[in-house]
Amino acid sequence: MATNTSPLDSYQQLGLRISKIINSPTAQKARAALIFKLDHESPDDWAQLLEEIGENDNVTLAWRDDGGVQIFWVVPKED
Repeated sequence: MATNTSPLDSYQQLGLRISKIINSPTAQKARAALIFKLDHESPDDWAQLLEEIGENDNVTLAWRDDGGVQIFWVVPKED
């Protein structure tokens, strides 16, 4: 029986990998994550993902000399 699920495209695979890093307990506790582009990942996908992450309120991106990108975020206080 065939399923209708198609394999993830390269951008979806990248997004899934990065979301696992960001959602890890260690990153959530620190409210920070360090990500690196893997050799097989598309520079265009990487640029698009970073742009989308950076558009979020309360998120800061810091490019490092080693090629990594440090993501910091703050959780707004509830009123």
